[in-house]
Amino acid sequence: MTQNIDLNEIDKFAKLAAQWWDPNGQCKPLHIINPLRVDYIKSNDLNQKNVLDVGCGGGILSESLAKLGANVTAIDLADESLAVAKLHAEQNGLSINYQKQTVEEHATQYPSHYDVITCMEMLEHVPDPFSIIDACAKLLKPNGKLYLSTINRNHKAKLMLIYGAEYIARLVPKGTHDFNRFIRPSELMTWVEQAQLTVKDIIGMEYHLLSNQFRLGRNVDVNYILMAQKDELN
Repeated sequence: MTQNIDLNEIDKFAKLAAQWWDPNGQCKPLHIINPLRVDYIKSNDLNQKNVLDVGCGGGILSESLAKLGANVTAIDLADESLAVAKLHAEQNGLSINYQKQTVEEHATQYPSHYDVITCMEMLEHVPDPFSIIDACAKLLKPNGKLYLSTINRNHKAKLMLIYGAEYIARLVPKGTHDFNRFIRPSELMTWVEQAQLTVKDIIGMEYHLLSNQFRLGRNVDVNYILMAQKDELN
């Protein structure tokens, strides 16, 4: 089976490893949106629940979920990012099971194992997003929930995230985003349904350039999170 990997994307994020935990560095946007993501996810009681963070990077979200009492497994393919994530968790007394593995490989080993799966800001960086979603569906327990965040593909998103965030505000390195890989909500919902999951909610994370803040709302023009559930019969 051909692995669903873009080596250039892995290398891109591996080079950010030293900056993962710098709230004012090149990962600043992730630190800004992380509290919003966590607030949205923690509507579930995560205490003692099995949670998988797919494409965990340096562990920003993984650590937040672990602090809510979840049993967190986190996977990524960048050695440098995983090394940073492991060290930071150890320094903060957190037990997180970090693994270098694709989610497709993980699904063959742990079917129907997880109560909650998160895959944030990753789908727009892989060749085959559906393969990721399908693997996540296999990993979920019945009634388990999947949280996916990505970027809408339209002119506003291109203006805000490529021209605005990369070239004007310089919040992230140039070349971080590829407009052609952005995903419309209709496309994401189709893939989720093809993976035999049920779409339960979709919410936007709107960036306000002047205040440098994100807010949750119903505007999904740019960044958004989709929540899906695995039905009892699947």
